[in-house]
Amino acid sequence: MNCKGAEILINSLKEQGVDTIFGYPGGVVLPIYDVLYDSDIKHILARHEQGAAHAADGYARASGKTGVCIATSGPGATNLVTGIATANMDSIPMVFFTGQVASHLIGRDAFQEADITGITLPITKHNYLVERTEDVEQVVKEAFYIARTNRPGPVVVDLPKDIMDKSIDFTSDKSEVFIHSYRVMKGFNAGQVINAVELIKQAQRPVIYAGGGVIISEASEELRELAEKRKIPVTTTLMGMGAFPGNNYLALGMLGMHGTKYANYAVSESDLLIAVGVRFDDRVTGKIEAFAPHAKVIHIDIDAAEIGKNVAVDIPIVGQVKEVLQAINQRLEAVEELSEWHHTIDRWKLEYPLRYPASCEGRIMPQHVIESIYDMTQGDAVITTEVGQHQMWAAQYYKFKNPRSFISSGGLGTMGYGFPAAIGAKIARPDMTVIDIAGDGSIQMNIQELGTAMQYKVPVIVCILNNQYLGMVRQWQGLFYKKRYSNTDISLQPDFVKVAEAYGAVGMRVTETDQVKDALREAMKVGDRPVFIDFVVEREADVYPMVAPGESLINMIGGDE
Repeated sequence: MNCKGAEILINSLKEQGVDTIFGYPGGVVLPIYDVLYDSDIKHILARHEQGAAHAADGYARASGKTGVCIATSGPGATNLVTGIATANMDSIPMVFFTGQVASHLIGRDAFQEADITGITLPITKHNYLVERTEDVEQVVKEAFYIARTNRPGPVVVDLPKDIMDKSIDFTSDKSEVFIHSYRVMKGFNAGQVINAVELIKQAQRPVIYAGGGVIISEASEELRELAEKRKIPVTTTLMGMGAFPGNNYLALGMLGMHGTKYANYAVSESDLLIAVGVRFDDRVTGKIEAFAPHAKVIHIDIDAAEIGKNVAVDIPIVGQVKEVLQAINQRLEAVEELSEWHHTIDRWKLEYPLRYPASCEGRIMPQHVIESIYDMTQGDAVITTEVGQHQMWAAQYYKFKNPRSFISSGGLGTMGYGFPAAIGAKIARPDMTVIDIAGDGSIQMNIQELGTAMQYKVPVIVCILNNQYLGMVRQWQGLFYKKRYSNTDISLQPDFVKVAEAYGAVGMRVTETDQVKDALREAMKVGDRPVFIDFVVEREADVYPMVAPGESLINMIGGDE
């Protein structure tokens, strides 16, 4: 069959099971978009390439599939960089297709030329510059294979225009992918599993520390089985929210810089830390030398490079989290009685619950909005966030019951992520209520995606916690820079209700505490378009408890009012 490179590309995507692409067209990708015109693959037209990247990312996280995004060369490709880095830091399987100038123009500073493979080399799992039309199908197969296997991550495929335009005699190759320099992790060290089981049996004060790797590996049920069988308390990272039910009696909530006091105390006093699918991030550990000082450490992860990188490990187990947990569970018998350790943790929960003061000026407290969202949904929703104080409040006050129900930029901390990610998540899971919890700073970074949500009738709800500050930066200035609020006041801002209405969406403003649930209830009745709710909240509310940078987890400030 005689096919153009662009036709081979689209057929290869269909072979990979792709049904949705997020993107933005441009000159050198016109051959691809011309083929898409007749394809049954759904294309979601974003209003900015970064918005397309984050929407594809949200789609991937909500569905468990590989996200797909396309942009043109030059500025189109470079506008994807933040989205690529976001996916890379959080281990999200994605394939980004970028247009490139014709092969004979590469290196000549042609119009809209950028070395995107060079630019993205440090922030991708792998990337390709396709040099022959004959290689298109194989490159696509390899890109998806690499993106979704082992520790997932983003792959960039750069496509010169002449490669897409060229016609060749083509026969599809149905063989499986084999890459000499890349091996998919299979199995694990059974001896180390036996050693881990013995440590678990001997432990008097065990804690499970679970991260995003549990969700990626689809191992939430195995994690719950281990915790409930041995009555082991569970704390999660930001990326691990939903890996273990937040309303379970063994749940400790999040640990780390803005973790619960009882989670931080439990980790600090534990004699065994079972680290599952985590990377011991600095926001979790605080002062490394003081992290879990009394504990033996079992670390289970698919990526050998993460084991021992930040924290010394007693029993390393490299393998798929799901398979390793299954093996451990098979070798453990159930424990019937709660121990003194549980009574200690219960006492901490009573003494140090999450709490916050009332507003001095009668404004809505932002934590109350999060609590109200949980009350209204009971955990049966997909929550996305931007980055800042609202992100931490969401992690603290919303009890996530299920995996893939919390979607947030954890590693990179990308402002402007949550709204386009919510659009992608809703497209992936149209049956779910999808709510973006946003700050008034973050939401302005990709607010143009209201056009995308309206065009495709994506009824996401955006709850803006509007304190007219870059809240988290302002909080740090208050704590560590003598309240010298340098360039964090953003009180000059648009009317978010009017912005929503200008796009044809629904806009609401809430200024009174007793209006919060009514507004949420009304928003959930709207089923054909996005809703923006502008919650006018206490301006200088802070996120507590907090571990200052460089301090140990037991040295927490705030959260006692």
